[in-house]
Amino acid sequence: MTQLTGQPTTDDDVVHLTVPADGGYLGVLRTATAGLAARLQFALDEIEDLRIAVDEACAMLLAIATRDAELECRFSVTEDALTVEVTVPTVRGATLPSESSFAWKVLTALTTAAFADAAEGRATISLLTRRSSNY
Repeated sequence: MTQLTGQPTTDDDVVHLTVPADGGYLGVLRTATAGLAARLQFALDEIEDLRIAVDEACAMLLAIATRDAELECRFSVTEDALTVEVTVPTVRGATLPSESSFAWKVLTALTTAAFADAAEGRATISLLTRRSSNY
C-alpha cells in the first residue's frame, strides 16, 4: 500500500474509523486526529491546525452526505507525516466547494496538501500534514 506521500505503509500504520455522518460525532475524529499527530510528535500548533482542518473537511462532506450516511475516516501514519482521508456517500448531483472557496483555502492553509475527489456517489477529501523539522 502506498499513500499520498509515496511512502509505503503497512496495515499497522493505518487506522480506520467510521462514525455516523452527523456533526455530533466529529469530536471522535478530532480526538483521534490529535492522538495520532501527538504520537508523531507534532508540535501543539500543528496538532490544532490538523484538528481544525479535519473538522472543516468533515463539515464540507456532511453538507453533501446522504441521509443516514456514515463518515469513513482513514488515518495513514508514516515517520514524519499523517494523511487523513474522509469519505462519505453523497446525494445525487452533489459537488464539493470549489478550490477558490473560503473552506478550501482553510484546508490548504492548515495542511501540507489537500485533495478532493467526487465520483460514483462518493466524495473524499484527503489531507496530508508533514511534521515540522524543528521538534
